[in-house]
Amino acid sequence: MTPPDGTPAAGTPAEGRGADGGALDESGTAASGAGELVGGGNGVRPGRRHDAFGSGGTGDTSGFGGLVAPAPVLAASERPFGDPDADAVYDALERVFPQLGDAVERAVVDRGELTLHVRREGLPALAQTLRDDPGLRFELLSSLSGVDYPDDITGRRLHSVVHLTSMTYRRRLRLEVSVADADPTLPSLTSVWPTADWHEREAYDLFGIVYTGHPGLTRIMMPDDWIGHPQRKDYPLGGIPVDYKGATVPPPDERRSYS
Repeated sequence: MTPPDGTPAAGTPAEGRGADGGALDESGTAASGAGELVGGGNGVRPGRRHDAFGSGGTGDTSGFGGLVAPAPVLAASERPFGDPDADAVYDALERVFPQLGDAVERAVVDRGELTLHVRREGLPALAQTLRDDPGLRFELLSSLSGVDYPDDITGRRLHSVVHLTSMTYRRRLRLEVSVADADPTLPSLTSVWPTADWHEREAYDLFGIVYTGHPGLTRIMMPDDWIGHPQRKDYPLGGIPVDYKGATVPPPDERRSYS
């Protein structure tokens, strides 16, 4: 019953709301407030609340089955970036590194982080300038890792990502270099930052990126005679023979039943 003043009676769901207060969709079914799906999939309309990850009755226990990735866009951030540290670093590079336009494909500022997408030919000179120039002073290479994007629209699926730290100015900078699977080589950074040594060995071992000029580019995780690079996206997930025990690693869908 609705009182004369039009307000819902106690215990009665408000119009357009489910019993728990959640919004109703067009069919009158209460929609969950746990998450929001960005793109369509499994019969779920784009932008409609469904469940935490957007899966809809597929049996996918990971919860990632309904996620829709946005189309990649190779766009540079406009100057000024609006971030004081990012603008200071780029301004300094423009002053002291005349080859900046040739060495850097684009600069992107996202979530307060400046990323320079660097052509591999320009990497050594840029790295030396970033470390040695008094206005930049990126003394520490804190991380170097590989990433595999098989659908990279440039055709260069293998990315080498470097995180630099300036302890002098308390700034961070990210460098990213991409190469094709057919020619996965780029210059080593060990002569500029010795901490790159084992990081580059790991990226070589797991992704197959070859760092020319590295003092000892050998596998660091897998056996020396291992075939392939296990963290590439097209690497098989299971059924790999473990020779020293004569056993196998079963594929993921055979390791545990969720039914």
